[in-house]
Amino acid sequence: MKIYSYNVNGIRSALNKGLFDWVKNVSPDILCLQELKAHQNQINIDQFTHLGYKLYWHSAVKKGYSGVAILTKTEPDFVEFGSGMQLYDEEGRILRIDYKDFSVMSLYIPSGSSGEDRQSFKMKFLNDFLPYVEDLKKKKPKLIISGDFNICHKPIDIHNPVSNKNSSGFLPEEREWVSKFLETGFIDTFRFFNEEPHQYTWWSFRFNSRSKNLGWRIDYHMATDQLKSRLKKAEIFPEIIHSDHCPILLEIS
Repeated sequence: MKIYSYNVNGIRSALNKGLFDWVKNVSPDILCLQELKAHQNQINIDQFTHLGYKLYWHSAVKKGYSGVAILTKTEPDFVEFGSGMQLYDEEGRILRIDYKDFSVMSLYIPSGSSGEDRQSFKMKFLNDFLPYVEDLKKKKPKLIISGDFNICHKPIDIHNPVSNKNSSGFLPEEREWVSKFLETGFIDTFRFFNEEPHQYTWWSFRFNSRSKNLGWRIDYHMATDQLKSRLKKAEIFPEIIHSDHCPILLEIS
């Protein structure tokens, strides 16, 4: 089973850049999307349903902002829109589908790069999300969380860790949070298979960052330890360009 995650930074823009053809060619079994910046009625969903996908969409209340979705070829047993935490659900950040033997969440953690207020909001989200997930794992122990975490965990995950040590997305308290998250029983599936440097999922639009590979690895497939034996492959696809992020793959048996 091929599970992809992709922060599209505006699905309408990404579709104009060929996103649909990519989905058609790659044919994910499950595709988690983040930062839709659109409501479902603002795109032609028939193009995806004609490919055999069920589409689940959780928009932000604010138009043109945030939002997550999941496309799946197999209809889930249950769909959870949001987390029950209104503050975050209004921004469309969490969507989960459940099957008999595993669950998949599309997650978009807030960015703190726009200023102190949003950084504080991000830290509040992180502090609230951890106990939420710990409780969820009791009910859904075979859980995959796919999406944009907006945090580089280790120096290997960012092109210049020294100059970015005080940047949102690589702050010590954010990195420590990822460590705590993993310690609760999650696997960073890309690093499970690949310990090579210079592997990134996001590049600034400035300074020709993508062509120079001056990137950050902030998109993850995090799988619970209970799924370890089912992990088959994890990859990043920097050559796929519909967004300032690139798609990432987790393959499970």
